[in-house]
Amino acid sequence: MGATQGEHERYLEGPLRDGIPSLVAAAHELKSPLALIRQLSLSLEDGIFNIEEQQRMLRQISLTSECALRLTSDLTRSVRLSEALFTLEPINPQQLCEDIVHELAPFFIAHDCKVKLKSRKHPLLLIANRDLLRRIIMNFSDNALHYTEENTTVEIQIKSRDKGRVVRLGVRDYGPALSNNVLGSLKGKLLDASTTVHARPQSSGLGLYIAGQFADAMNGNIGVERHRNGSTFYVDLQASNQLSLL
Repeated sequence: MGATQGEHERYLEGPLRDGIPSLVAAAHELKSPLALIRQLSLSLEDGIFNIEEQQRMLRQISLTSECALRLTSDLTRSVRLSEALFTLEPINPQQLCEDIVHELAPFFIAHDCKVKLKSRKHPLLLIANRDLLRRIIMNFSDNALHYTEENTTVEIQIKSRDKGRVVRLGVRDYGPALSNNVLGSLKGKLLDASTTVHARPQSSGLGLYIAGQFADAMNGNIGVERHRNGSTFYVDLQASNQLSLL
């Protein structure tokens, strides 16, 4: 029998201990994809599906496995951030996000959703580590895919903020709306992920913790904007002065 929302919230309080994501939080985040893989595998063993249905199920197993592997890889990287040096360089976020959209499109199609990049007429450059920034946007996109409703389009956005001094990359989803209280709690504690996203009880906050660690390593910040029908999770990074060279 599955746990109730209240049980989830009590179980997941304080996903961090001494600044390190707990095994409980990691296990919670991996439980859903592993359960889905097991369910699909058992269904395939029944041998009652035609070739087309089998191929669809195998594809879903592959996509779900990749998503779970990204989480474990990001978790390992976040714990070892202090042991490594990450080069910061001028990056064109539009090119990076185009690659991400291309990679994630099959995941969204498999869940009857779409993902797109909101293009800009004028290019922007920011200062970041390409790998860490990519992992943040992939993390936000995985979160959006998990919670957004079917037949909707998740949108990756690139905006200029603070009179051009900051570049904001956001992922807009159409999942359960966050309440005002939860929004304030997230904004105050997003970087240490010490609160569960109550409107989305399947989330332990681990993904937000990881994204926050990666952003902090690049002198950036993450945050969330509340909408009537979803949320935008974003990362703010310093704009590059080399834009004039484009």
